[in-house]
Amino acid sequence: MAFTAPKEIYNGKINQVEIGKDQKLQLGGEEVLPFLPFEGKAVSQVPLALEIQDIAPADWAPALNGAYGGVMANPVEWAKKCQDDYKADMICLRLTGTHPDNGDKSAREAGKVVESVLSAIKVPLIILGSNHAEKDSEVMKHVAEVAANTGSIIGKAQEKNYKTFAAVATAYGHKLVALSDLDINLSKQLNILMTQSGFDGKNIIIDAMSSTLGYGLEYTYSVMERIRLAALQQNDIMMQMPMICDVGEVTWKIKEAKATEEEQPTWGAAEQRGILWETLTALSFLMAGGNLAVMRHPSALQTVRNTLAEMTE
Repeated sequence: MAFTAPKEIYNGKINQVEIGKDQKLQLGGEEVLPFLPFEGKAVSQVPLALEIQDIAPADWAPALNGAYGGVMANPVEWAKKCQDDYKADMICLRLTGTHPDNGDKSAREAGKVVESVLSAIKVPLIILGSNHAEKDSEVMKHVAEVAANTGSIIGKAQEKNYKTFAAVATAYGHKLVALSDLDINLSKQLNILMTQSGFDGKNIIIDAMSSTLGYGLEYTYSVMERIRLAALQQNDIMMQMPMICDVGEVTWKIKEAKATEEEQPTWGAAEQRGILWETLTALSFLMAGGNLAVMRHPSALQTVRNTLAEMTE
């Protein structure tokens, strides 16, 4: 007797967001939970981005420094390496150097970096601030204008600065990352506030705030899963946005990813340890409903890509 898999009934679907200009990508668009194509329309592609920064990172793990050689002091060359050598679907430029405690670079300085990176790549660009709400508002006013009409993603909008982000994203044609603190109600509230301010909800990308394996991954997973269930089963339009997973930042700052073999000889090879940590974290969040992952190590990106290809055959 043939087995017939039971199927769930879904009432909603995830918004499809188009990003990029020269090489366009689609986020979202699914009508079922992740990797369940027998139940309905599932996502066939999940873009994977590699992160670069506007200044050379001083605290990245040796494994990451080794992957990028001498280009980390040059955002343009770094971006080209991610695109051409490591085949990233997107580049994520984090403007770390604009933070008041990390260089306090001006909005115009940030704009010059964004302009240079955009002119050097064809894949879509994600532009993130330094996570200093006030400074990010100041910087993004100029940066969004520099990157006007490129189909980029900017972020991260928070409760303290969402009005500014929503205004400049609308004015210059960008998609917008909305960051909330690991709480489905806060995420929904921020989406409502942004749409009430006039921003198109179909251009919002949810960031539920990532955490890594061993440091709260289960909590993030459950929040993301609840967001997806609300969107698909309850047809909640304020939860039907694609989700971004900022994996690299949270993974490579923990001791398991940064500790050397001399410091922890029983933990195994340091580089492989960090790569596996990032890989498992990314795959977990994509199984929870993530539509885009921002990563740091190219080998982790390739492993995730290969795994996704097997799961979506």
